[in-house]
Amino acid sequence: MIETKEQVSMSQLNASPFKADLHVHTIGSGHGFSTVEENIAAALAKGMELIALTDHGPAVPQGAHNWYFWNLSHVPGLVSRALADGEVKELTVLRGCEANIIPDSTLYQSQWGLDVADIVTQRLDYVTIGFHPTTGFDDRDIDANTAAVVKAMQSPYVDQLNHPGNVREFPIDSDAVIAAAIENNVILELNNSSLNPLGARAESKMLEIDFAEKAYAAGATLSINSDAHFSAGIGKVQPALAYALERGIPADAFINTSAARVLTHLEAKRPRPLLEANRIEREQNSCS
Repeated sequence: MIETKEQVSMSQLNASPFKADLHVHTIGSGHGFSTVEENIAAALAKGMELIALTDHGPAVPQGAHNWYFWNLSHVPGLVSRALADGEVKELTVLRGCEANIIPDSTLYQSQWGLDVADIVTQRLDYVTIGFHPTTGFDDRDIDANTAAVVKAMQSPYVDQLNHPGNVREFPIDSDAVIAAAIENNVILELNNSSLNPLGARAESKMLEIDFAEKAYAAGATLSINSDAHFSAGIGKVQPALAYALERGIPADAFINTSAARVLTHLEAKRPRPLLEANRIEREQNSCS
């Protein structure tokens, strides 16, 4: 039997080829509704291999303090647990952040225009960045926004730019941002939450897809993530994936199809002390 493009697309949607979610929030963000433990349990139950904890930095109302991100080392980076059916599952937990791009980061001891200190981002497993309301870029100045995001992506510790298609609120020169992401090996996200008609970025719904299509054509590294603020949403990317497939972006164009792909990419970019400890632990477990 020969499958049509539509049948192939539906099979990809139903099977959910993504085993890693690189944008997940907890109560540490101030407006998330699940704990770290609840997120871990939900991810394991869904068969995920990896999640990245990316709570908001302190520049947003009720965002997490830099001490919070420093102390993420207390969260286990590798969790093995027996599920109800007796099967033992393993989950990698990246300890990260969603740092806000801000006009003046002197107070936060960042030279890259971020509200999480360089000494902290250097330590974290996964550093994502993004524009958010009330953090200094609400004037919709395309030149200022573009310069700020390009500067932030030049940080050697930044791994991913979140919801870059939100150009209705935060206009940017998409070509310049995509070029900077490629040059600095920064992942560009397709954010499933941006497609929520009741969400904060509803006006930029199709602009998020447009940006992903342009980034894919340019050869950028992409991810597709839930931006879950409640544990039940972890791994949910089907609406975004449906649009991506419609635009000719295959599922395997996104790096988070497996934990192995994500970890290979991260380990090649820069030293990550907490991840290295995970690797040693994994090797010790395999020898025992």
